[in-house]
Amino acid sequence: MQRIERSIRVSAPVDQVYEAWRDFQNFPHFMEHVKEVHTVEEGEGSVSHSVSHWKLKGPMGIDLDYNARLTQDDPNRSIGWRSVDGDIQTSGNVTFTEMNDAETLVNVVLQWLDPPAGPIGEAFAHMFSNPSQMLADDLHRFKTWIEGRRSAEGEMRVA
Repeated sequence: MQRIERSIRVSAPVDQVYEAWRDFQNFPHFMEHVKEVHTVEEGEGSVSHSVSHWKLKGPMGIDLDYNARLTQDDPNRSIGWRSVDGDIQTSGNVTFTEMNDAETLVNVVLQWLDPPAGPIGEAFAHMFSNPSQMLADDLHRFKTWIEGRRSAEGEMRVA
């Protein structure tokens, strides 16, 4: 299993950062390879029923799809997930640490199994040729996106 970890400090309160991240439909705004995300199943009071469908843009027009189930959802503190089926086997966790009233440290840990052989595996391997840099770039875009929304709107409203 492969693993990477990256952090970034964001100039926004922890509750706003968590809410923006928890709405997975926001991911195409800042994650370069995420084409779309939508909720497949939402349970009440239990993260074990919260499943989302992810579509990633791969090279040469090959899209990668998978479903992810929340394994942890502690508001303003952490979100965990693992894939349950699809082209990618992945899991991870994002933690949110309040630094002061207006800053939050976002720490992301991603894990994935080596891709299978064939065109899907080749697309996945190409996309993730430098996963640490890819995650750093995505986190920088998240920082720019959420801070830009906050300054443009005064108090941020999550889409």
